[in-house]
Amino acid sequence: MFGLKKWRRSRLANRQFPDQWLAIVERNVPLYGRLPPEDKKELQRHILIFTAEKNFEGCAGLQITDEMKVTIAAQACILLLHRKTDYYPGLYSILVYPQSYLVQSTQHLAGNLLVEGPDIRVGESWHRGAVVLSWDDVRRCAADIGDGHNIVLHEFAHQLDDSSGKRDSTPVLQRRCHYITWARVLQKDYQKLRRDISCRRDTLLDEYGATNPAEFFAVATEFFFERPKELQRIHPDLYEELKRFYQQDPANLQTSIDG
Repeated sequence: MFGLKKWRRSRLANRQFPDQWLAIVERNVPLYGRLPPEDKKELQRHILIFTAEKNFEGCAGLQITDEMKVTIAAQACILLLHRKTDYYPGLYSILVYPQSYLVQSTQHLAGNLLVEGPDIRVGESWHRGAVVLSWDDVRRCAADIGDGHNIVLHEFAHQLDDSSGKRDSTPVLQRRCHYITWARVLQKDYQKLRRDISCRRDTLLDEYGATNPAEFFAVATEFFFERPKELQRIHPDLYEELKRFYQQDPANLQTSIDG
């Protein structure tokens, strides 16, 4: 079975990347423009495999188009560059709403209080099976390359986190010996963000990252790719750990482009 999957992926990766798809990526995914030529080619191969293996489903009457599939796949696969990957093995479907959507949720408050009610969401990552996205927000986040917010990077960072089986911001690392440093650095910066928010100090990272360690990892991933030089300057240890995990150095790429 593994040999068949490898053979099938090799055939997909060797296909010609459609000109129409390239136009979509260049238009909708500015992060693509920061990549060197060899990374662009690798990303194209990942997109071919990802779109063939994952099921895209439109919700609330939305009809899925190639633009939606390629725009989402390109951003999701940026997280896979330079890494040994099985293409989010627990993920089977990407559910796409036209806009933000309502779900019934339960919030746990102090004193064991439970509050149930509607919650407006732009995306979510399920532990097994699916990622849910708002197409309007996918386009908006992708277009603004410098705001530090990217819903696709955020939700697919959760998918990487889930692949460890722990869901605690310790995604599958290249070497087990890296866990100690990873945990120390992320815990340090996570606690600092919580303290800064409680003291009403300005922070680079979005305060949503203080929700829990898993959300901190997802938020940090957004900033790592969208505002890498600022993250490197303000959170140098965190940047180095993300650089080692993703096997990428976006601050250096951005410096080369800006220079």
